[in-house]
Amino acid sequence: MQVEVVKSKIHRVKVTGADLNYVGSITIDEDLMDAANFIRGEKVQIVNNNNGERLETYIIPGPRKSGEITLNGAAARKVSVGDILILISYTWMDIEDAKKFNPSLVFPNEANNLLK
Repeated sequence: MQVEVVKSKIHRVKVTGADLNYVGSITIDEDLMDAANFIRGEKVQIVNNNNGERLETYIIPGPRKSGEITLNGAAARKVSVGDILILISYTWMDIEDAKKFNPSLVFPNEANNLLK
């Protein structure tokens, strides 16, 4: 049997930009991506702590050490600059493997989204 479990999570990052006229996706500082074991193009769930919105999109890397968290395209309508987000990716695995699996959890500095 397989179950879907949390693979990676970036907990409480601040939105730095919202670009409605972009093709779509979320731009994430590549240092945060590496720390969370996220990859370019990976689907992520975005949970907005400020307004309760939940949506899914894919990741594009942003400049390292920038703290960038920008929602692009239609997703830009679901956030405001300064909102606090949780970014989550999931994976499917065998239930026995899932019992031993430890997801990558990242808790960046909330003031600037950089790693502590």
